[in-house]
Amino acid sequence: MKRLLTIAAGLCMLAGSLQAQELTNFNFGGRRKPVVSPEIANDSVTFRLKADYATIVKLYGSWMPGYGMTVDLTRGADNVWSVKLPLPAPEIYTYNFFVDGVAVNDPQNVMVQRDGTRFLNMLIVDGDRTANVHEAAHRGTVSHPWYDSKILGLNRRLSVYTPYGYEANPKAKYPVLYLLHGAGGDEEAWISMGRAAEILDNLIEKGLAKPMIVVMPNGNPGQSAARTLGIPEKQIDYRSPEFANAYVKSLVEEIVPFIEKNYRAIPKKSARAIAGLSMGGGHTIAASGLYPDEFDYICPLSMGAQRNDELDARLQGIKKAGYKLYFLACGSSDFLYGSAKELDAALTANGLEHTFYVSDGGHTWPNWRLYLNNFAPLLFK
Repeated sequence: MKRLLTIAAGLCMLAGSLQAQELTNFNFGGRRKPVVSPEIANDSVTFRLKADYATIVKLYGSWMPGYGMTVDLTRGADNVWSVKLPLPAPEIYTYNFFVDGVAVNDPQNVMVQRDGTRFLNMLIVDGDRTANVHEAAHRGTVSHPWYDSKILGLNRRLSVYTPYGYEANPKAKYPVLYLLHGAGGDEEAWISMGRAAEILDNLIEKGLAKPMIVVMPNGNPGQSAARTLGIPEKQIDYRSPEFANAYVKSLVEEIVPFIEKNYRAIPKKSARAIAGLSMGGGHTIAASGLYPDEFDYICPLSMGAQRNDELDARLQGIKKAGYKLYFLACGSSDFLYGSAKELDAALTANGLEHTFYVSDGGHTWPNWRLYLNNFAPLLFK
């Protein structure tokens, strides 16, 4: 036994030394000075990239005024390219380099988010707009359960946030927010780009929002899950009558019952909210109109609707069924702002009390994170 323990200890030491040797080799024996990027100092931020054989290195950042606008980096010692820029206003931004015309991420920055099939570096500038995007002291749990959809004919994946204390309080029940993504997104969009878990953790920890379960489905009816899982997609003929509002039907008739069976969710209309951005805003409008007895809190974001007899009838159905909050939000320079104003007018004409929250900016994640920060504290009051 003593000999076995000695051998085991030796193997552990060998494994540790091999790992240390690998890291040492990677850093060329410690002779190479670490590259720091991005580096925020006072009112500036510096980006750096070591690119030994590059001839031109440029930087693109989502804070830049023109789409596709870039700035040049300058080659320095040891072939480290750099550029120092004024620090943009507090927000979460994305950026990447172009090395001789090829887009590459910053290898020194572990902060990334996924936008569909693209992984982008993040630059977080601290301030009021980013007060709730960092990790809180008390953190909830994000899980990815699967459910069977007979309506869509697929086994499908959800992202589900449960608040801090959910596991420790087995008798406690919670209200549920169904939070829907936009076109090009999937069940991870609100987690990756929206920072939904961090925002909810902070709001709940500060006593600004009720502890709640947040369900984030995949709104693409032909997908079982995010494309990063490599699962083949089902081809759906969206023109076929059998698929009219198929995802919305699955959401209300399959996902809601699944959550209320498998999670400690309060199975009442007064404990259900639905919100979504862009395409998800359309799903929110459709689900609340087709199923007026399901949700007491309705929050379409960066989306609207043209007034017609069908919309009026659905809004009257919501009014008759009763609701506690209708929160419509859109950016003043959003390409769907006109549509949102039409929905606002339709809500007013049909006598539905509501909030129309208009922000600066357009069809972007900074706005959608802002809206979540604003409407989540209004839920389940």
